[in-house]
Amino acid sequence: MVNPNFKKKSDNNQGKILNYRFISSAADLESACARFSAHKIVGVDLEADSMHCFREKICLIQMACNNEAFLIDPFELKNIDPFLKVLEDPSVVKVFHGSDFDIRSLDRDYGIRINNLFDTEIACRFLGVKERGLAALLKAHFDVTADKRFQKEDWSRRPLDPEMIAYSVMDVAYLEQLHQILTQALEARGRLSWALEECDLQARVKYENNHVPPLFRKFKGAGKMDNRTLAVLENMLTLRLDIAREKDRPMFKVFSNPCLKTVAEKKPTTVSQMVKVRALSKKQADMYGKRCCKAVSQALSLSHKELPSYPRTRRPKKDARIQACIKRLKQMRETLSEEMDMEPGFLLNNALITDIAVNNPKNRDELKEIGAVRNWQLSAMGETVLANVAKCR
Repeated sequence: MVNPNFKKKSDNNQGKILNYRFISSAADLESACARFSAHKIVGVDLEADSMHCFREKICLIQMACNNEAFLIDPFELKNIDPFLKVLEDPSVVKVFHGSDFDIRSLDRDYGIRINNLFDTEIACRFLGVKERGLAALLKAHFDVTADKRFQKEDWSRRPLDPEMIAYSVMDVAYLEQLHQILTQALEARGRLSWALEECDLQARVKYENNHVPPLFRKFKGAGKMDNRTLAVLENMLTLRLDIAREKDRPMFKVFSNPCLKTVAEKKPTTVSQMVKVRALSKKQADMYGKRCCKAVSQALSLSHKELPSYPRTRRPKKDARIQACIKRLKQMRETLSEEMDMEPGFLLNNALITDIAVNNPKNRDELKEIGAVRNWQLSAMGETVLANVAKCR
């Protein structure tokens, strides 16, 4: 619980003072959102508890515009519809930094899509900025040193520490100014429309439930395991998921992936064996050892027909033209990366290069039909791509 009347001025160590307060009522929220709508731009950030809970959730919402910040505690103010309407309002620019997690969280918790998103991290990619973290941008543009102590704090705990609140305000204090600086820089290089297209695509990402069986499909290295080892791994992954749900703890705080890999490969059937092969710590063995042994034994008792198998995708036979085209496009990408001052993987990722080589487009219309090709990529290098593909025929 936080004091709903909490109001303070945040000194960001450069002399800029930002008034901020918690929104404590529906009327206050309506009033604040009216300001955002009138100002037409709002900086937004979220704090969550994914490092501390299995059922991750949004724990704090920060907004800022025109040197004022407003904080919403969703544990206290259950109905935040006016704010959600601002996020959906295409006439208001919503400035985030590194918005992927925030967008997925908003989709999971509220089922909304952000319209008119401006992501300062994406903007920096189009400007060739290497150090794109918010702390680095604050230092570079405002000579402000951000306090990183609270990045991994448990934001679900109440009451919130005043220093944590000040930290959360810092995350939105400069977003409006960063938007102005980066927009001007993008306009100067003729890349503003490129960034806005990428931001719009980013705004469409959805929350994904990764807890769908078979769980081993998301486990690194599972594709190289035999069927019996996969069965043990799947049982252990299921056990970890069950325990995480029961205790409402992140899965990595129950068993680490290396721990599960060791159990799958060594297949220990007693608690002492699990400790001996260093699959479990003594504490883990005391808490979960018997359940782990049961999971392993059940997998070992499965008949051959019951064993899971890793789904294999049939790889097409290597085609000399396609391989030559991929190589040529990667060389082209390196050259363009230098010329355009953009990271190669962002300019044209490997998956898209392969799709282009396989589809062998002969004109801009055919290139545009390749699903992952952006309009900005067509504009920036469409003809160059087509010329290089043509040389591989």
